[in-house]
Amino acid sequence: MHVYFINIIVAKSYKVKLSLWDMKKVVNCWKAFWKFLKKDSWASFAVTLLLAFVIIKFVFFPGLSLITGTGLPLVIVESCSMYHHDAGFENTFESSVYGSYGLSLADTGNWIFQNGFSKGDVIFVVGARNVEVGDVIIFNGGAQHPLIHRVVKVGDGYATKGDNYKTNAKQLSSEKDIGEEQVIGRALFKVPFIGWAKLIFFEGGRAERERGLCE
Repeated sequence: MHVYFINIIVAKSYKVKLSLWDMKKVVNCWKAFWKFLKKDSWASFAVTLLLAFVIIKFVFFPGLSLITGTGLPLVIVESCSMYHHDAGFENTFESSVYGSYGLSLADTGNWIFQNGFSKGDVIFVVGARNVEVGDVIIFNGGAQHPLIHRVVKVGDGYATKGDNYKTNAKQLSSEKDIGEEQVIGRALFKVPFIGWAKLIFFEGGRAERERGLCE
């Protein structure tokens, strides 16, 4: 009986020592890896980029999607359809589309993005709950990329329109009757221009009239 207990004590002691040795080994490996990342070399630079990509794609974005309630929590504006040439909505309401939905300039006082947004802006998106007229939604409109326009009708589905009175004087056919299942999310706020860090690499493949800053 005493031998049995002694064997158990020895075994437990061995396991504790082994666990501590394993932990020390892990710490040393981590220190060596961190030291490698801090080196001024192409290899460490490549590994740092790969690590950043993995963290952003498989940790940051999934976590952000869970928090915001949408599968697309950040979007880069790729067109000028929501660009305002002047502050406010006075020029925007030159379009007769708004009147057909019973909207006037007086209705815009509490609308989000009073001065619109521009190509290259990054938009923070949340789940599309309690959407109201004047909100800006992101939806699948049958194009290569989702559309981001302002809601002009709420009811059995939605209707939207781009704010830019020069390029979007009329509605697109795809935004006159938007189903709930098409809506990805609702725009909450913008961070200007930083999306150009990505867009600049694709400008050469765009049609000439679609290149450059909004004017």
